[in-house]
Amino acid sequence: MNTLARLTATALLATAGGAAAAPPTTWVASWQASPQPVWDAGFLFPTLIPGHLEAQTFRQTARLGLGGGKLRVRLSNAYGRQPLRISAASVAAGAGRPPLALSFDGHSDTLIAPGKERLSDPLALATADLQAVQVSVYLAERTPLQTFHWDGRQTASFAAGDQTLASALTATATTTARLFVSGIDVEVPADARSVVVIGDSITDGATASLDRDQRWTDHLAARLAPQGVAVVNAGISGGRLLRDGMGEAALSRFQRDVLDQSGVASVIVLLGTNDIGWPGTAFARTAPAPTLAELQAGYLALVERAHARGVRILGATLPPFEGALPDTPLDDYYQPDKDALRRRLNDWLRQDSPFDAVIDLDAVLRDPADPSRMAVAFDSGDHLHPGDAGNRAMADAVDLHALLPRQVPVPTP
Repeated sequence: MNTLARLTATALLATAGGAAAAPPTTWVASWQASPQPVWDAGFLFPTLIPGHLEAQTFRQTARLGLGGGKLRVRLSNAYGRQPLRISAASVAAGAGRPPLALSFDGHSDTLIAPGKERLSDPLALATADLQAVQVSVYLAERTPLQTFHWDGRQTASFAAGDQTLASALTATATTTARLFVSGIDVEVPADARSVVVIGDSITDGATASLDRDQRWTDHLAARLAPQGVAVVNAGISGGRLLRDGMGEAALSRFQRDVLDQSGVASVIVLLGTNDIGWPGTAFARTAPAPTLAELQAGYLALVERAHARGVRILGATLPPFEGALPDTPLDDYYQPDKDALRRRLNDWLRQDSPFDAVIDLDAVLRDPADPSRMAVAFDSGDHLHPGDAGNRAMADAVDLHALLPRQVPVPTP
């Protein structure tokens, strides 16, 4: 029974019982897109967005992990250098459905200070587990775009004027980047929880099929939704554990993107590939390679912060990447000494890491005949990112009981 059905059933029971108290509920994070600072035109990759918006609507699709009777939307101005004026916003329960207006302290518009975020008022919109919703934001004033999420793996649209309440948008342009919306919470039964997966482009879904929800976190969400658990994706393409990359280092954003998420009970960490791979490439030509001790200390810092909040934390071994990114400016991403460091780090993760459990994604994805390479069946073709089949295999490798021992029943032998 999905979350919406459970809420409906308990509401009917409460009605039948007359004076029976309503069942307790809570808010949990059900979707996320971690904010990144918009980079300048000299960076290796294009931003995929215009420099500013004015008198335009931006509409994007987000698939919830869990549904519920109400939702609230988080808007971000994390890297803005001036206040962000949102003139109107709305949510629709799927493409072509009539949108409902969002409010902020009872007002249709809101002003978000630089470096801050804003949570909408709760909206009575019933949603189901794994349901896609559409969020629209209208900006009347000329607004420079300084905060975004670069790789949304989902087509979003720009339109002229205020079309936040239009069932069908008259689009003027599209992008696969995300803007403004950094999270969606849903109101669910009190025993529901969230799992956050923090990672880099492998978690962000860099080569997953566009508009088809084929990231490994999407497959994990489908496994966990029947248990009343949402999965939210805190991946950032180009993300690193120790240092800033195409977003802040995980050590810097862990509070915002993991610990501050509503209802978080567990976190999975899949980070370190870019820490190892970036030095010596066009991304960081003269940067020194990290040491094993530095990577270990970074993981330990995350573990200590999670445990201090009572959050369970799992680590994942780093998949192989020999031959990564051929015929690109980053075709020197792989080097034998980098692979040696990856293997040493994985050995430590398996044998002596501080995590509550470890998911051995290296063992799942590697080619048994050539362990420095990803198996062909799981390779997207760039030898660094898994394709759809690889993403599914990653999700299937997660031991749900190890992830949430008090949430997931132990299977009967």
